Amino acid sequence: MLRFLILLFMMISVAGKSQELNCRVIINSERIQITERSIFDEMQQAFTDFLNNQKWTENEFQDKERINCNLIINLDPEQSDPASGRYGASVQILSSRPVYGSDYESVLLNFADRDWVFEYLPSQPMQFNPNSFLNNITSLLAYYAYVILAFDYDSFSDLGGDPYVQKAWQVVNNAQQSGYSGWEQFNSIRNRYWLAENLLNAQMQPIRKAYYEYHRTGLDLFQEKPDEARTSIFESIKKVQNANASRPRAILTISFLDAKASELAQIFSDGNPSQRRNAYNMLTNIDPTKNDVLKPMIE
Repeated sequence: MLRFLILLFMMISVAGKSQELNCRVIINSERIQITERSIFDEMQQAFTDFLNNQKWTENEFQDKERINCNLIINLDPEQSDPASGRYGASVQILSSRPVYGSDYESVLLNFADRDWVFEYLPSQPMQFNPNSFLNNITSLLAYYAYVILAFDYDSFSDLGGDPYVQKAWQVVNNAQQSGYSGWEQFNSIRNRYWLAENLLNAQMQPIRKAYYEYHRTGLDLFQEKPDEARTSIFESIKKVQNANASRPRAILTISFLDAKASELAQIFSDGNPSQRRNAYNMLTNIDPTKNDVLKPMIE
């Protein structure tokens, strides 16, 4: 009887544990001219299973703790040849985390990657080795799995995403000699190489610290203490400003505001007028292109 109860407890415990990601993959293949279109359904399912069924950390996640994220893959007909299994795409990567005491989810990552080129054939095994480059598609998917984890962990603890930043950087290093675009430090300062480099770079560390301050001592307290929460979020903007002064318009800075501009406009649409104006001035100085989105802060 005791053995049965122990076995039952173990089964319940395992059943309650999940992988880390709850990722929705969308393959937009409308522009690809091909008669047999089931390949795109299979591709979408294969990518989804790879991201959601892989074990990316050593931690245990409950189902409700899984990280919500989306990969929207827009296949490009000019770069794609379905007959040979080669595809080019632009991809939008988004992830979010829940805000304590509410049903609201805050966007953590909103990143556009226009350098996806990969091979995929029907029933292709999705193999990945963190220590070597096997193929571009699993390297791309694994890279973003680690980046999503890095942003999520940083939002819950100070620089908590370090292990996953290192893993993302290892994927970059493994892909350096692959010949695929987006992994190299030349030709672009807004690709996968530079996003990982920024996450590692000491000059950009204030932004990673800002993610913790913004979410854990800001948004998570907003329901109970909105004025204190705004002050924490205001201090996090100062950190982003400091990083931008060291490396203007770096990809991590742009990514922060791509994810947060609309949310910040709502947060500072109320509260201390002087603080609202100062926040607006800092943010539009960092990224003038966000001026229209941020205007509610001063109206």
